[in-house]
Amino acid sequence: MNHGTTHSSGATDAVSTRSVLGAPCWVSLSSRDLDATQDFYGAVLGWRWRTARLGDRFRTALADGVPVAGVAEMATAWQMAVAWTPYFAVANADEAVARVRERGGTVAVGPISFPPGRAALLADRNGARFGVWQGKLVTEWEAWRLAASTFTTLHTRDAFDAAIFYGEVLDWASDLPGCCEVEYAGGKVLLRSRGYVVARIESGSVETPPDSSVRPHWQVHFAVADVGPCVRAAGEYGGSVLTKGRREAVLRDPDGAQFTVTSRRQD
Repeated sequence: MNHGTTHSSGATDAVSTRSVLGAPCWVSLSSRDLDATQDFYGAVLGWRWRTARLGDRFRTALADGVPVAGVAEMATAWQMAVAWTPYFAVANADEAVARVRERGGTVAVGPISFPPGRAALLADRNGARFGVWQGKLVTEWEAWRLAASTFTTLHTRDAFDAAIFYGEVLDWASDLPGCCEVEYAGGKVLLRSRGYVVARIESGSVETPPDSSVRPHWQVHFAVADVGPCVRAAGEYGGSVLTKGRREAVLRDPDGAQFTVTSRRQD
Protein backbone atom coordinates (compact mmCIF):
# COMPACT_ATOMS: atom_id res chain seq x y z
CA MET A 1 0.00 0.00 0.00
CA ASN A 2 1.35 3.39 -0.92
CA HIS A 3 1.24 6.00 1.80
CA GLY A 4 2.08 8.98 -0.35
CA THR A 5 2.06 10.21 -3.91
CA THR A 6 3.64 7.89 -6.48
CA HIS A 7 5.46 9.68 -9.29
CA SER A 8 6.08 8.44 -12.82
CA SER A 9 9.63 7.60 -11.78
CA GLY A 10 8.26 5.16 -9.19
CA ALA A 11 9.35 7.25 -6.20
CA THR A 12 6.93 7.74 -3.33
CA ASP A 13 6.56 10.75 -1.08
CA ALA A 14 6.32 9.36 2.43
CA VAL A 15 3.60 10.62 4.73
CA SER A 16 5.02 13.04 7.26
CA THR A 17 3.68 14.26 10.57
CA ARG A 18 2.68 17.56 8.97
CA SER A 19 -0.15 15.82 7.11
CA VAL A 20 -1.79 14.43 10.27
CA LEU A 21 -0.95 17.09 12.85
CA GLY A 22 -1.91 16.18 16.41
CA ALA A 23 -3.04 12.64 15.63
CA PRO A 24 -1.64 9.50 17.25
CA CYS A 25 0.97 8.24 14.78
CA TRP A 26 2.70 5.38 16.63
CA VAL A 27 2.66 3.41 19.88
CA SER A 28 5.64 2.03 21.76
CA LEU A 29 6.30 -0.15 24.78
CA SER A 30 9.19 -0.29 27.22
CA SER A 31 10.20 -3.80 28.28
CA ARG A 32 12.42 -5.33 30.96
CA ASP A 33 12.71 -8.66 29.10
CA LEU A 34 12.56 -8.40 25.32
CA ASP A 35 12.26 -12.15 24.71
CA ALA A 36 9.39 -12.54 27.20
CA THR A 37 7.63 -9.51 25.72
CA GLN A 38 7.86 -10.95 22.23
CA ASP A 39 6.51 -14.30 23.43
CA PHE A 40 3.62 -12.68 25.29
CA TYR A 41 2.40 -10.36 22.53
CA GLY A 42 3.04 -12.98 19.88
CA ALA A 43 0.66 -15.32 21.73
CA VAL A 44 -1.93 -12.70 22.70
CA LEU A 45 -2.05 -10.58 19.55
CA GLY A 46 -0.42 -12.85 16.96
CA TRP A 47 2.42 -10.43 16.29
CA ARG A 48 5.65 -11.30 14.51
CA TRP A 49 8.87 -9.37 15.06
CA ARG A 50 11.81 -7.80 13.29
CA THR A 51 14.84 -5.93 14.59
CA ALA A 52 14.37 -2.19 14.34
CA ARG A 53 16.95 0.06 12.73
CA LEU A 54 17.80 1.54 16.14
CA GLY A 55 19.64 -1.59 17.28
CA ASP A 56 19.38 -4.98 18.97
CA ARG A 57 17.44 -3.69 21.98
CA PHE A 58 14.61 -2.47 19.74
CA ARG A 59 11.93 -4.48 17.95
CA THR A 60 9.12 -3.65 15.55
CA ALA A 61 5.91 -5.66 15.91
CA LEU A 62 4.21 -6.81 12.71
CA ALA A 63 0.59 -7.82 12.21
CA ASP A 64 0.05 -9.48 8.83
CA GLY A 65 3.31 -7.91 7.73
CA VAL A 66 2.27 -4.37 8.73
CA PRO A 67 4.35 -2.55 11.40
CA VAL A 68 2.03 -1.85 14.34
CA ALA A 69 4.18 -1.00 17.38
CA GLY A 70 7.70 -0.55 18.69
CA VAL A 71 9.26 -2.22 21.74
CA ALA A 72 12.44 -1.09 23.49
CA GLU A 73 14.27 -3.07 26.16
CA MET A 74 15.21 -0.88 29.13
CA ALA A 75 18.47 -1.10 30.98
CA THR A 76 17.86 -2.86 34.31
CA ALA A 77 19.18 0.15 36.21
CA TRP A 78 16.46 2.42 34.83
CA GLN A 79 13.55 3.10 37.17
CA MET A 80 11.01 3.98 34.48
CA ALA A 81 7.49 2.60 34.68
CA VAL A 82 6.68 0.05 32.02
CA ALA A 83 3.78 1.32 29.91
CA TRP A 84 2.33 1.57 26.44
CA THR A 85 2.88 5.11 25.15
CA PRO A 86 1.12 6.84 22.23
CA TYR A 87 3.12 9.25 20.09
CA PHE A 88 1.43 12.23 18.48
CA ALA A 89 2.40 13.87 15.20
CA VAL A 90 3.89 17.36 15.43
CA ALA A 91 5.43 19.76 12.94
CA ASN A 92 8.25 20.71 15.32
CA ALA A 93 9.27 18.58 18.31
CA ASP A 94 11.21 21.40 19.97
CA GLU A 95 8.20 23.71 19.86
CA ALA A 96 5.93 20.97 21.25
CA VAL A 97 8.32 20.33 24.14
CA ALA A 98 8.50 24.05 24.94
CA ARG A 99 4.69 24.23 24.97
CA VAL A 100 4.51 21.27 27.38
CA ARG A 101 6.90 23.00 29.81
CA GLU A 102 5.02 26.31 29.54
CA ARG A 103 1.75 24.58 30.44
CA GLY A 104 2.97 22.68 33.49
CA GLY A 105 3.87 19.36 31.88
CA THR A 106 7.20 17.58 32.21
CA VAL A 107 9.87 16.32 29.81
CA ALA A 108 11.38 12.89 30.43
CA VAL A 109 13.47 12.47 27.28
CA GLY A 110 14.32 14.63 24.29
CA PRO A 111 13.82 15.93 21.83
CA ILE A 112 16.37 13.54 20.33
CA SER A 113 17.03 12.49 16.76
CA PHE A 114 15.88 9.10 15.53
CA PRO A 115 16.35 9.29 11.75
CA PRO A 116 14.12 9.99 9.88
CA GLY A 117 12.74 12.25 12.61
CA ARG A 118 12.84 13.60 16.15
CA ALA A 119 11.05 12.37 19.25
CA ALA A 120 10.39 13.33 22.86
CA LEU A 121 8.85 11.51 25.80
CA LEU A 122 6.65 13.77 27.91
CA ALA A 123 3.94 13.88 30.57
CA ASP A 124 0.97 16.22 30.82
CA ARG A 125 0.38 18.33 33.92
CA ASN A 126 -1.56 15.47 35.53
CA GLY A 127 1.21 12.93 34.95
CA ALA A 128 -0.14 11.03 31.92
CA ARG A 129 2.78 9.96 29.73
CA PHE A 130 2.82 10.53 25.96
CA GLY A 131 5.29 11.19 23.20
CA VAL A 132 5.63 13.45 20.16
CA TRP A 133 7.15 12.61 16.81
CA GLN A 134 8.32 14.93 14.05
CA GLY A 135 9.26 13.57 10.64
CA LYS A 136 8.38 10.75 8.29
CA LEU A 137 5.92 8.13 9.46
CA VAL A 138 6.54 4.41 9.54
CA THR A 139 6.31 2.46 6.28
CA GLU A 140 2.72 1.36 5.59
CA TRP A 141 1.51 3.96 8.06
CA GLU A 142 -1.91 4.21 6.40
CA ALA A 143 -2.43 0.50 7.04
CA TRP A 144 -1.32 1.00 10.66
CA ARG A 145 -3.82 3.83 11.09
CA LEU A 146 -6.70 1.71 9.87
CA ALA A 147 -5.83 -1.66 11.37
CA ALA A 148 -3.40 -1.51 14.28
CA SER A 149 -4.59 0.41 17.31
CA THR A 150 -8.28 1.24 17.12
CA PHE A 151 -7.74 4.34 19.22
CA THR A 152 -6.10 5.63 22.38
CA THR A 153 -7.98 6.85 25.44
CA LEU A 154 -6.81 9.33 28.05
CA HIS A 155 -8.29 8.56 31.48
CA THR A 156 -7.97 11.76 33.49
CA ARG A 157 -9.71 13.87 36.13
CA ASP A 158 -10.91 16.75 33.91
CA ALA A 159 -11.47 15.98 30.23
CA PHE A 160 -12.12 19.60 29.30
CA ASP A 161 -8.91 20.82 30.95
CA ALA A 162 -6.92 18.00 29.34
CA ALA A 163 -8.35 18.86 25.92
CA ILE A 164 -7.15 22.45 26.33
CA PHE A 165 -3.64 21.26 27.31
CA TYR A 166 -3.27 18.83 24.40
CA GLY A 167 -4.99 21.17 21.97
CA GLU A 168 -2.47 23.91 22.69
CA VAL A 169 0.51 21.54 22.56
CA LEU A 170 -0.56 19.55 19.47
CA ASP A 171 -2.44 22.20 17.43
CA TRP A 172 -5.81 20.48 17.70
CA ALA A 173 -8.72 22.39 16.11
CA SER A 174 -6.34 24.99 14.68
CA ASP A 175 -6.34 26.51 11.21
CA LEU A 176 -3.28 24.49 10.18
CA PRO A 177 -3.69 22.04 7.27
CA GLY A 178 -4.11 18.42 8.39
CA CYS A 179 -4.88 19.23 12.02
CA CYS A 180 -7.29 17.15 14.10
CA GLU A 181 -10.87 18.08 14.85
CA VAL A 182 -12.21 18.06 18.41
CA GLU A 183 -15.74 17.12 19.38
CA TYR A 184 -17.33 17.24 22.85
CA ALA A 185 -20.00 14.59 23.34
CA GLY A 186 -21.55 13.09 26.46
CA GLY A 187 -18.83 14.32 28.81
CA LYS A 188 -16.11 12.92 26.55
CA VAL A 189 -13.73 14.57 24.11
CA LEU A 190 -13.39 12.87 20.72
CA LEU A 191 -10.42 13.52 18.46
CA ARG A 192 -10.90 13.02 14.72
CA SER A 193 -8.25 12.82 12.01
CA ARG A 194 -9.31 12.50 8.37
CA GLY A 195 -12.79 11.67 9.56
CA TYR A 196 -11.77 8.83 11.90
CA VAL A 197 -12.03 8.89 15.67
CA VAL A 198 -8.39 8.32 16.68
CA ALA A 199 -8.42 9.23 20.38
CA ARG A 200 -10.76 10.15 23.17
CA ILE A 201 -10.47 11.79 26.58
CA GLU A 202 -12.60 10.65 29.51
CA SER A 203 -12.86 12.04 33.04
CA GLY A 204 -12.78 9.94 36.18
CA SER A 205 -14.40 10.89 39.44
CA VAL A 206 -12.53 13.59 41.35
CA GLU A 207 -13.41 11.77 44.58
CA THR A 208 -11.60 8.61 43.52
CA PRO A 209 -8.41 8.12 45.56
CA PRO A 210 -5.29 7.94 43.38
CA ASP A 211 -4.04 4.46 42.60
CA SER A 212 -2.35 2.64 39.75
CA SER A 213 -5.61 1.81 37.99
CA VAL A 214 -7.28 5.24 37.96
CA ARG A 215 -4.54 7.88 37.93
CA PRO A 216 -4.32 9.82 34.65
CA HIS A 217 -2.87 7.68 31.87
CA TRP A 218 -3.20 6.95 28.16
CA GLN A 219 -4.66 3.51 27.40
CA VAL A 220 -3.90 1.93 24.01
CA HIS A 221 -6.64 -0.18 22.39
CA PHE A 222 -5.80 -2.91 19.89
CA ALA A 223 -8.36 -4.33 17.48
CA VAL A 224 -8.57 -8.14 17.49
CA ALA A 225 -10.72 -10.75 15.79
CA ASP A 226 -11.99 -12.16 19.09
CA VAL A 227 -11.36 -11.10 22.69
CA GLY A 228 -11.68 -14.60 24.21
CA PRO A 229 -8.47 -16.16 22.83
CA CYS A 230 -6.50 -13.01 23.80
CA VAL A 231 -7.71 -13.29 27.38
CA ARG A 232 -6.78 -16.97 27.60
CA ALA A 233 -3.34 -16.42 26.08
CA ALA A 234 -2.63 -13.52 28.44
CA GLY A 235 -3.11 -15.80 31.44
CA GLU A 236 -1.06 -18.61 29.93
CA TYR A 237 1.91 -16.34 29.18
CA GLY A 238 2.25 -14.62 32.55
CA GLY A 239 -0.13 -11.70 32.12
CA SER A 240 -3.38 -10.91 33.91
CA VAL A 241 -6.93 -9.85 33.10
CA LEU A 242 -8.11 -6.63 34.79
CA THR A 243 -11.59 -6.44 33.26
CA LYS A 244 -13.39 -8.57 30.70
CA GLY A 245 -16.53 -8.01 28.64
CA ARG A 246 -17.96 -9.70 25.59
CA ARG A 247 -16.27 -7.34 23.14
CA GLU A 248 -13.51 -5.72 25.20
CA ALA A 249 -10.96 -6.65 27.86
CA VAL A 250 -8.26 -4.76 29.74
CA LEU A 251 -5.11 -6.85 30.07
CA ARG A 252 -1.75 -6.48 31.78
CA ASP A 253 1.47 -7.94 30.39
CA PRO A 254 4.11 -9.66 32.59
CA ASP A 255 5.95 -6.35 33.07
CA GLY A 256 2.79 -4.58 34.25
CA ALA A 257 1.92 -2.60 31.10
CA GLN A 258 -1.84 -2.26 30.58
CA PHE A 259 -3.61 -2.32 27.23
CA THR A 260 -7.09 -2.99 25.88
CA VAL A 261 -8.20 -5.48 23.25
CA THR A 262 -11.40 -4.64 21.37
CA SER A 263 -13.22 -7.10 19.13
CA ARG A 264 -13.75 -6.25 15.47
CA ARG A 265 -16.80 -8.53 15.48
CA GLN A 266 -20.10 -6.73 15.10
CA ASP A 267 -22.33 -9.31 16.85
